Amino acid sequence: MSHSSLGTALITGASAGIGATYADRLAKRGYDLLLVARDAARLKALADKLSAAHGIKAEVFQADLTNRDEVRKVEKRLREDEAITLLVNNAGIGSKTTMLEDDIDYLETMIEVNVVAVNRLGVAAAQTFAKRGKGSIINIASVVAFLAERFHGTYNATKAFVLNLTQSIHAEAGPKGVKVQAVLPGLTRTEIFERAGNSIDQLPPSMVMEVTDLVDAALAGFDQGEVVTIPSLPDPADYEALTTARHALGPNLSHNKPASRYGVA
Repeated sequence: MSHSSLGTALITGASAGIGATYADRLAKRGYDLLLVARDAARLKALADKLSAAHGIKAEVFQADLTNRDEVRKVEKRLREDEAITLLVNNAGIGSKTTMLEDDIDYLETMIEVNVVAVNRLGVAAAQTFAKRGKGSIINIASVVAFLAERFHGTYNATKAFVLNLTQSIHAEAGPKGVKVQAVLPGLTRTEIFERAGNSIDQLPPSMVMEVTDLVDAALAGFDQGEVVTIPSLPDPADYEALTTARHALGPNLSHNKPASRYGVA
């Protein structure tokens, strides 16, 4: 089977949910696939299905992204395989309960997947693609990056990390030909809730997006060149206002004296 002219999309967390849906949509576009997750059997079933349906090459790469040695194996493939033109940094795990009640060892595992692995693969892709002068990175964050006070502290912090990382990669690597996007889903119908011991059916249906709608909207935002895509947000001016306000803080975030309101200068 010949390689796709679009290249290969490396997708983490590809066995189900958002990752598997990205695999389907990118295969339809004509990308070859490198599917990364722990569950080799599910990956192979998906790879076989998409290969047969779309005439693309789909390869399985079994890896546990809680294990740093295995993350490095994925990184090595990402750096060395010139066919890879797109990274979808999707793998992640959610919270089981409130931060005050959660198992701190589990929270460290969450950080390994949501932060350490995402950072290593995202930066490796940025470095590799910038040298080539082309390539794309899609990082899956979450709207909770904006809502630190309302949800699980560690999970929120991991997704704020992903958003900030993406914006910084865009600032550095964008001028070198690397296309970068952060996708911020709201509540989405995937297995992440069941894996954390919860049920999405307990949530208001009006707040829960189907995963196919989420990915289709995210790819529409990618095609439009959005750096930050919030599929549920009706008016992009709201996010633009937030960005403007954030940038307006810049000139006053670092001075040689404390602000007079503290009365210590």
